[in-house]
Amino acid sequence: MSGLRIISGTARGMRIQAVPGDTTRPVTDRVKESLFNILSSDVRGSIWLDLFAGTGSIGIEALSRGAEYVRFNEMNRLAIQTIHTNLEITRLKAKGQVTQGDAFTLLRSAPDRAYDYIYIAPPQYKSMWSEALQMVDDNPGWLSEDGWAIVQIHPVEMEEISLINLEEIDRRKYGSTLLVFYERKLAV
Repeated sequence: MSGLRIISGTARGMRIQAVPGDTTRPVTDRVKESLFNILSSDVRGSIWLDLFAGTGSIGIEALSRGAEYVRFNEMNRLAIQTIHTNLEITRLKAKGQVTQGDAFTLLRSAPDRAYDYIYIAPPQYKSMWSEALQMVDDNPGWLSEDGWAIVQIHPVEMEEISLINLEEIDRRKYGSTLLVFYERKLAV
């Protein structure tokens, strides 16, 4: 897939590389544009955890639009190399940190910082999204007080899960992609 590009911001129009093979499923421009239209100016100055980062497209788009910092977490070695290359291409390397490791191991550990956005787009049809979201719910220190967890899945994967610290606030369907937005519940 050679059509990956950054839509807006400092790296607007730049083409980025896909991960070789079929281990990742890059988000379409339509979904990415819709996501960032929803987030709007809140992206500027924000801190992100791109949990199953793949090409790094979401996190790099956030950096291009003024996010302060993105941590890209990925297990796949080829994806890690691709993210590094894409950060070089877009000249956004200084604002990104790439870590290689299991997302679930990371979420079980003590949070090293609170993120404004945690983007969860794991391999499809494996219920990994619900496991990751449950872990964020169990360990809410990963999210800033007004932070959001955003899940990208195929609509058939959607299932209701019992959450204590997070609540669903929005759901948007774009063809075969569903974005589901969760925020921390306000303390009563």
